[in-house]
Amino acid sequence: MDLLTRARRALAHVSARSAGGPLDPALRVTLNFHPTFLGRLTEDGVYRSQFVTGTSNGGLTAHPGGDRWRWESRIFGGAYDDAPAHERPVYGALDHRRRPYGAAPRFGSAHFRLAAPTLSRTTFCYPDSVLEPTDFGVAERAALIALASADDMDALDDYVEAQVHGAVEIGRDVEALVLDPSFRGTEVESAARALPCPVEWHGGFRLSVAELRRRPDFRGPEFVELGAGIAVDGWLDPRIVQEAAESGRYDRQDVKRVWHLLARFGAPGA
Repeated sequence: MDLLTRARRALAHVSARSAGGPLDPALRVTLNFHPTFLGRLTEDGVYRSQFVTGTSNGGLTAHPGGDRWRWESRIFGGAYDDAPAHERPVYGALDHRRRPYGAAPRFGSAHFRLAAPTLSRTTFCYPDSVLEPTDFGVAERAALIALASADDMDALDDYVEAQVHGAVEIGRDVEALVLDPSFRGTEVESAARALPCPVEWHGGFRLSVAELRRRPDFRGPEFVELGAGIAVDGWLDPRIVQEAAESGRYDRQDVKRVWHLLARFGAPGA
């Protein structure tokens, strides 16, 4: 099968398991990420899945027989079981809450906001596919918004997951790349300006050490202390956390939990 055939099969399989009315066409899917790989995107201009990159801000299970492979087989009715890595869908979330920093900030401070036509080739589930959900949606049948809105999930976990089928080309499918202002004037901004899409800025994630120390129960007191040690002049922001993750001085999974604290309690307007 070619990519188009696989995508159609996956969409038809999910559509048959979906309910509800159509999405508001003004809604957008966002792909949240930490902007460490923007330079690589300038090479071919395509946003790649974990099966291709081998990297993720969630679990690293995208390989034959791995959890991600198994979840996709179940959700998409086996449409991608024998697909090459570059033909698999990419993951984001439906921004039904219209957040300026994207629908799923737990995965990063930056996001691509996808253009409206991508909705027609996107499937949805709630909650995250890691939890093996039984509720699904497509653009024409989207009861998931009401389900997610009525749930009491934590603000980092309350997103409607989106799977975009077919290639996501930056110049064709992205309305804007939205960055945290802590990256102004850095290599991240330079790489962003080289991409064939507009660049925007949201209000900025920022968390004081004083506020951080009030949250030992969220991810654990050890990560509060790590965050306090990483902080600069008593503050955390995405650039500081990213530099810590790339420094080699800390376990990246530990720094990821510091990011969760910043994303949860230091979001713009929090």
